[in-house]
Amino acid sequence: MSHKRIPKRRAAMAAGGVVALGAAAILLPNANASQDGGSSDDAAAAPRTLKAADASDLAARLAGLLGDSFAGSYYDSGARQLVVNVVPGDNNQVVVQAEKAGAKVREVDNSMGELRGGAQTLKAEAGIPGTAWAIDPRTNKILVTADSTVTGDRWDRLESTVDGLGSGMVTVRKSAGTFKTFASGGDAIFGGGARCSLGFNVTAGDGSPAFLTAGHCGVAADQWSDAQGGQPIATVDQAVFPGEGDFALVRYDDPATEAPSEVDLGDQTLPISGAAEAAVGQEVFRMGSTTGLADGQVLGLDATVNYPEGTVTGLIQTDVCAEPGDSGGSLFTRDGLAIGLTSGGSGDCTVGGETFFQPVTTALAAVGATLGGEDGGAGAGDAGGAGAGAGEEGDAGGAGDAGDGGAGAGDTGDAGDAGDGAAVGGGDGSGLTG
Repeated sequence: MSHKRIPKRRAAMAAGGVVALGAAAILLPNANASQDGGSSDDAAAAPRTLKAADASDLAARLAGLLGDSFAGSYYDSGARQLVVNVVPGDNNQVVVQAEKAGAKVREVDNSMGELRGGAQTLKAEAGIPGTAWAIDPRTNKILVTADSTVTGDRWDRLESTVDGLGSGMVTVRKSAGTFKTFASGGDAIFGGGARCSLGFNVTAGDGSPAFLTAGHCGVAADQWSDAQGGQPIATVDQAVFPGEGDFALVRYDDPATEAPSEVDLGDQTLPISGAAEAAVGQEVFRMGSTTGLADGQVLGLDATVNYPEGTVTGLIQTDVCAEPGDSGGSLFTRDGLAIGLTSGGSGDCTVGGETFFQPVTTALAAVGATLGGEDGGAGAGDAGGAGAGAGEEGDAGGAGDAGDGGAGAGDTGDAGDAGDGAAVGGGDGSGLTG
């Protein structure tokens, strides 16, 4: 008998998601909002109105065009514009080029090279458990977050390193919680005494059904069940944690398993059409087996997090809340693009906090899988565009929005996040109705 993978949801979780579901439904009329039209002259004179995914694609192109003058970018979800940072120089044509392309240009002091160099110094001198950092293009600084365990000598070491980088380079923020992975609690997939959440169903390289989840879940147990104490239904094929990511590919044991490309929202499902890169400033939604649906904003890319188990690089930093059991769960846009897998963070969904996510496009490329199940769908190549950040600089703690490699939505750009005016809904017009 084939097994259809639709995760179970607790009643408490469903109740907790009602507010978010209802809020999304209010925005439904704009679910299919698209980029505003205009003449080429208008586009050259003023910033273009863009979806988040289209802004990521533009950021990728401008990163290559502007070269060393490019100092990161971010998506202004209120104005629905791409803001591009440039370092002033002798060549004023870089500003003209960026404006003609449709971006809003902002002159800043810190170059991307200087910011990356600062992040490398943090890695070498202050790789302390309980710390995290990513380049924040909105402030043109490195955002360093220290959790509640960073005290005494640890705090002195971090403060000394930050002071050594000079003024105007770093913003330090203290978190009341503790950075940890979220591999416990919840009601989704179970293995070896741990509980996690299924991220996205995928098709493995050999065509067999599988799913993505967090790497720290994958190293915690080899086999996973969809019920506590139940028979295993899937076996870990690959897992990365800690190190260059936090992701795992888990293959269904029954090759006839139906693995739909969708996210279970508790009372309905959201079709997932493909994968896309995140953009700083972009609105995103997270689904987890403990806390259900939560939303928030992307704060940084290529983030470095120093967990107690070790350092993980290349993550997405957000202000979306999460709790134990949400590990591995789905991060996605309101129009059905897969963005990330829940890794860890601090805080909870009562007081808030920081949560970090593994980019889906990176995980797909690493394990050789595609997103979309039997229907095909967009894998890493289709959705990756130019990639998020500069790959060789992953350990440097982030390249802001696009690094010098950019964050491209590739073939999925037209299905991007509509920013301020769309409901969470699939490409077929369906949406969250509460």
